[in-house]
Amino acid sequence: MGHALNILKDADLDFLSLGALVHRLDPGTIPFRKATECKIHVSGGEFNVAANLSDCFGLKTGIVSAMSDYPIGDLIAERVRAMGVKAFYKHFKHDGATGPNMATVYSDRGSGLRAPVVFYNRANEAAAQLKPGDFDWKTIFAGGVRWVHSGGIFAALSPTTAELAAEMMKEAKAAGAITSFDLNFREKLWKISGGHERAVNIIDRIVRNVDVLVGNEEDLQKGLSIPGPEVAAESKLDPSAFFAMIDKVVKKHPQVKVVATTLREVHSTNRHSWGAVAWIDGKTLTAPTADLEVLDRVGSGDGFASGFIYGLLTGEAPEEALKLGWAHGALLTTFPGDTTMATVDQVRALAKGGSARIQR
Repeated sequence: MGHALNILKDADLDFLSLGALVHRLDPGTIPFRKATECKIHVSGGEFNVAANLSDCFGLKTGIVSAMSDYPIGDLIAERVRAMGVKAFYKHFKHDGATGPNMATVYSDRGSGLRAPVVFYNRANEAAAQLKPGDFDWKTIFAGGVRWVHSGGIFAALSPTTAELAAEMMKEAKAAGAITSFDLNFREKLWKISGGHERAVNIIDRIVRNVDVLVGNEEDLQKGLSIPGPEVAAESKLDPSAFFAMIDKVVKKHPQVKVVATTLREVHSTNRHSWGAVAWIDGKTLTAPTADLEVLDRVGSGDGFASGFIYGLLTGEAPEEALKLGWAHGALLTTFPGDTTMATVDQVRALAKGGSARIQR
């Protein structure tokens, strides 16, 4: 696969991502308005991929982020260390009252026909204050970085975070890294930071320096402002509509070599059908479909991205890389929290066909 992605052989870091670190308060199946206690999960769309690649797949990974110095920051930093991720922080002094804060995500798990609910408190978030010039990329990239990643959630936080993501992608390309971007289009966040038109302009500038895009049909339509497919998909698991859009993506961004996404049909909160598709250097690939019994769906998309990136980084065949992503994302729905608790052996076993029933 070397011809599509020219990946550095040796480097201090296999993978580096730029994103906000958050903590998610999770009362389980109890809706928040009736909750009396909750679990704390440390997460962040971009961090999750770095954490998974380190903890499950054994790669050397790092995160570039903001850290507010107060107990919640300490808790987050400890979990980052526990996942084996090297941190490059810009530190902020917390004033003990109003911030700058580490963002809070509130989510209940839902159950059966009751869907999960997710909302945020991102007031005075430290990460939103990050801006170009805050990090010394020359030093960060000095020992070599093989793969650099960011996403639409971070880009949507503020006008300056989007500029920082664009700066990092440019520096990463200059340093010889492969770059990936997870469109993760979150309407609620973009509404606050300038609306849809600004989103499209900013994402366009970031994607100019991106090799690998992760995003579903809706992400591609809204994030890249690409018209939807002529034919509506028969079902959420039908890849034809997604593949029909690839030509438009590549026409707009000819340097993009890989586009991938998960496919998910939600039958109930705890029962999903799960698939994945990728376009790699002109070839379309489809993973099998599995029936999942879902414990906690949050983070499964990042779980897919990590397994997929692992496959590409370690030189697996494209089909195999897609299956590793599909398998790891599927396993992620069986764990509480946003980051992995799987082992690489479990991922490989499921990618081979494992014990979960698979329909071909």
